[in-house]
Amino acid sequence: MTAKKGDESGALRQFKADLKQNTVGRLYVFYGEEPYLREFYTGELRRRLIPAGLESFNLFELEGKTLTVEHLEEAVDRLPMMCPRILILVSDYDIYKAPEDQRERLTGLFEDLPDTCCLAFLYDTLDYKPDNRMKKLRTAFSRYGQEVCFPKQGQKDLVPWIIRHCAALGKEIDPGDAEHLLFLTDGAMHSLNTEIEKIGAYTRGKRITRTDIDAVVVPALDAAVYHLTDAVLAQKYDKAAGILADLLRMQEEPIPILAAIGRQARQLYTICVLRESGKNPADITTIWPRMTPWAARRLMASAHCCTAKWCRGAVILCAQTDFEMKSGGDPHELLIELLPRLRELAS
Repeated sequence: MTAKKGDESGALRQFKADLKQNTVGRLYVFYGEEPYLREFYTGELRRRLIPAGLESFNLFELEGKTLTVEHLEEAVDRLPMMCPRILILVSDYDIYKAPEDQRERLTGLFEDLPDTCCLAFLYDTLDYKPDNRMKKLRTAFSRYGQEVCFPKQGQKDLVPWIIRHCAALGKEIDPGDAEHLLFLTDGAMHSLNTEIEKIGAYTRGKRITRTDIDAVVVPALDAAVYHLTDAVLAQKYDKAAGILADLLRMQEEPIPILAAIGRQARQLYTICVLRESGKNPADITTIWPRMTPWAARRLMASAHCCTAKWCRGAVILCAQTDFEMKSGGDPHELLIELLPRLRELAS
């Protein structure tokens, strides 16, 4: 099961309401693309159910790799001490890939969970893929449990979150600079949390500026490739070569770097085609739906420096280089050779 980027499901809203109202259920699956949110709300669940100092008596954390249903049944049968409920957190146990006899016992366990227990399955390294062919297990879980997805957040959620996080550090940041920080990172909240802490420690004044951000944040691959492509379009080839050298020095693999360059070229080509056909270049966000409005604006600014002919040639060059890499050519050498070939297109 998947959720759209930034889409808060009804199950997540209900779970938040249950936490607030102290009406937490007995059975959950927590999954999704945003581990920061999953960890945060798992922590909230612990705080709601288990008083501080009583964790060793009432909190049980089990590893899915070594778990058997018998062990799970033993944990469920434990009685809470000095609080109303116990909490059992099971990490990376695929309930739908358990042997048939184990699934039958799981079904019975789900149907008979006591009110003194809350059981949550956490999917981190495993993908959560419910199997509707296992009707008894699915029916039992659907009746007694909740599947809570924590999706990767979109710009409209992350920008206010960045502003609030900076405020908690005693700092201020403009929405535009928050968007810039989001552009430089991969958009994952763990990464953003780390970068905000670094920026907060670096910034001398109360207000975080774009200069502060650029001084501290190491751009993620897509942002670095944006700067590389921008340097090529501006005919600043030494700068482009320096960015590429930095990426390779940080041990980024050539094929993902090439894939990012090719994607950027295709996105620029999309804008050029929209522009030349008399359409609004801002429509690129409907063609590339995962692109943030901020990234789209930056891309449209870059597109003023290139033509559809150059973009088309760059797309072809990237495809040829990809073929050569996957046909036995040296990936590092081919990637380094790509820059002068892109330069020739502009001449």
